Amino acid sequence: MTLVVGAAIVRQGRVLAARRTYPPAVAGRWEFPGGKQAPGETPEQSLIREVSEELATTIAVVGWLPGEVALTSPDTPAANGHLVLRIGLARLTGPEPQPTEHDALRWLCPDELDDVDWLEPDRPFLSALRAHLP
Repeated sequence: MTLVVGAAIVRQGRVLAARRTYPPAVAGRWEFPGGKQAPGETPEQSLIREVSEELATTIAVVGWLPGEVALTSPDTPAANGHLVLRIGLARLTGPEPQPTEHDALRWLCPDELDDVDWLEPDRPFLSALRAHLP
C-alpha cells in the first residue's frame, strides 16, 4: 500500500483548496494539496514536505480527518499495491501559500465548500472537515 496525504490547511474558519493543472483529465478541479509518502517518512513528514514543495510554505499537522479513500492511478500498477488517501488537518506556520503546481488557491468557508468542483477522492472528507470550520 502507498499512502497519499492531503492537507486540509485551516485558518480563521476557512480551508485552503488548490486547483489542479494536470493531468488533463482533472485539470481545473479542486483538491487538498499533497502527494505520496516517500520511503522512511511518517505521514506527518510527508504532508509537511508536500506542502513545502507545492505551496512554498510550512505547516504544522494538528490531526487527521477520519477515514481513508482507496485511489487508482495509471502510474501505480495493481502489482505494486494500491494507493490510499488520508487527509491531515494543519495550520499554516509559514508565509502565505503560493501555487507552484496549481493554477489557483482559494480559502473556503464552510458554506463555500460545495462551490468548487472537488476531485472525487477528496469529497468524502468534506463532512468531517466542516466540524473543524467554525
